[in-house]
Amino acid sequence: MRPAQRENFRRLLTPRHIAFVGGRDAAIAIREARRRGFAGRMWAVNPKRDVLEGVACVPTIADLPEAPDAVYLAIPAAAVTGALGQLSAMGVGGVVCFSAGFKETGDAAAERALIAAAGDMALIGPNCYGLINYVGNSALWSFEHGGWSPGYGAAIITQSGMFSSDITMSQRSLPMAYMVSAGNQAVLGLEDFLDAFASDPVVRAIGLHIEGLQDVARFERTALRALERGVPVVALKSGSSRIGAALTISHTGSLSGANELYEALFARCGVISVSNPSQFLETLKLLCVTGAPRGARVAGFTCSGGGATMLADHAERIGLSFPAVEGAHRTELKALLPEIATVSNPLDYTTPIWGQGEHTYPVFSRTLEAVTPDFTVLVQDYPAAGLDESKVFYLNDAGAFARAATEQQVPAAILATIPENMDAETRQMLIEQGVAPMQGIHEALNAIRDAAGWSAARARILSAKPAPLLPPLVPANLVGQTEDIGKDWLRGAGCAVPEGRSVTAREVESAAAEIGFPVALKMMSPRLAHKTEAGAVALNVADQSELRAALAQMPGAVAAYDPDALTDRFLVEAMSPPPLAELILTLRRDPQFGHALVLGSGGVLVELLGDAVTLLLPCSVADVQRGLEGLRLAPLLGGYRGRPAADLARIADDIYALTRAYLQDCAEIAEVEINPLFVYPDRVVAIDVLLHRVAGQ
Repeated sequence: MRPAQRENFRRLLTPRHIAFVGGRDAAIAIREARRRGFAGRMWAVNPKRDVLEGVACVPTIADLPEAPDAVYLAIPAAAVTGALGQLSAMGVGGVVCFSAGFKETGDAAAERALIAAAGDMALIGPNCYGLINYVGNSALWSFEHGGWSPGYGAAIITQSGMFSSDITMSQRSLPMAYMVSAGNQAVLGLEDFLDAFASDPVVRAIGLHIEGLQDVARFERTALRALERGVPVVALKSGSSRIGAALTISHTGSLSGANELYEALFARCGVISVSNPSQFLETLKLLCVTGAPRGARVAGFTCSGGGATMLADHAERIGLSFPAVEGAHRTELKALLPEIATVSNPLDYTTPIWGQGEHTYPVFSRTLEAVTPDFTVLVQDYPAAGLDESKVFYLNDAGAFARAATEQQVPAAILATIPENMDAETRQMLIEQGVAPMQGIHEALNAIRDAAGWSAARARILSAKPAPLLPPLVPANLVGQTEDIGKDWLRGAGCAVPEGRSVTAREVESAAAEIGFPVALKMMSPRLAHKTEAGAVALNVADQSELRAALAQMPGAVAAYDPDALTDRFLVEAMSPPPLAELILTLRRDPQFGHALVLGSGGVLVELLGDAVTLLLPCSVADVQRGLEGLRLAPLLGGYRGRPAADLARIADDIYALTRAYLQDCAEIAEVEINPLFVYPDRVVAIDVLLHRVAGQ
């Protein structure tokens, strides 16, 4: 935001007075402002009414007694630009524009006029539900809304009006600070809200529902600032973008589409990515109530063997650990437990002491002392209303657990196995005690894992902040190059390739003799992007006899595949020894994200395995090494079953050097796909490459 916009956004967020311009929709917004508890002055503008929901109307904007801090605008689209011009001229702070009929309907010109008319006003929308300030009790909102705040909470920005409304109605007791339905983001965008809320002291976490980003590089900068300020950001990405037509020929068009690029962006700047609305709300809740734990060591308590097993099972799948109780601590804890209980973590403390705080408190406290966890959880599914004579016993254990966690300074959550098995009264009581009321075992453990991961990512990223993303290049037509040309570029970039010769059919035999058998024979043609399918490659050719046979058979196979692909150019190469593993490596441009590196399991099963990681460029050597370590084939690189181990640091360095060479030439080289890239203990070798140049370069 510009300085004037930032000040006007402050006025919009905490208004002294609000003007409601419109009819029925403005009347709803007046009711919602009152529902939120807004205590400032309210005016209404409507030429056909004297009163709107008890608020006296003036006929025109010019008749307002003074410039409002905030305006709710719900009038026909054709009148919006003129109204905004009037509001800006009179010094209004900000506007929520509920009116629709702009860019979302294809009328980009009308939206450009709207932007110009807004001037320095902080404008949300158009085509949006609005803004709710839960801490300051103001609302410019288009429908009934719920939600609550204990004086702090999450700031949530959504690109879906209905989803924002659904969140306010959720039965999760998520502490809320602000809600923004961003709409078309004509003036203020998601990045503006992210930057503003990250510096607000009442905001403990920020939630983003993202359908698409307008400025990826700016998002990166603002997300990194939030990370610096210690404010976790949780993103729920929905929808997908079309991969550019020029990239569809490559294998990795299916591996690194828009969703993978978004995930790479989130990982790059420490944003927690979740896959569903429930996980979105539960993760925000945990971060707001307890903050992010330092690590992934958990102490778990249940009064059910089944609950303990469910905790342990899911934790193992997602990388949380339950440290064992060992040594003298086992003896001490056993003395506190009933005879039927087994000392373990997670701990089923069993029913003989259930609901008796004087007995469960020492168990909780001593266990926390023994395992020194980063987080602790107690599983409790509360009885339903009307069946809750036993609720007092649940509350006794909850109080004992909260006391022990507070004294040991361990972040804590009480979680219900089944999400609806925790009533609103209990949820808010737990929040008052600093305990997160989590709904769903998997959602709770996932949130702990992701929050702990955020802590680790923050420390790592801030110790070596990524270089800024490069701006996307103008889309261009691409021209595929033959493998021999691609390998010439790789050699120049310092990447090893097999010894080979590019020759005519007449020269094939002499080239093979110079190189030495066994060899690979490949026909070179820009139309042979995938030579195996075309019959344009022969591998492990052992001698001249086999070479002549392959040379005689290949033209017929290629002609049957694509007559226009037939050429008299061949690449003869030495066969490479079997590697530790085969990778696919792609360097490519993207019209939104700039440039990316894709690493994955390579060879003929690349699409079937779908084992890939995407990194946005520029990246670091450490980023590449973490990417390699995250692949499912990583055990093959680590000395699997007695085989030699790859020097991952050296391999990562080689790959990093290739990314640097690509970025130097990216104005001319649009895409480089190496498949397979053979990995040996101390080096990599590019066995096949598909390179695309920008047309005319």
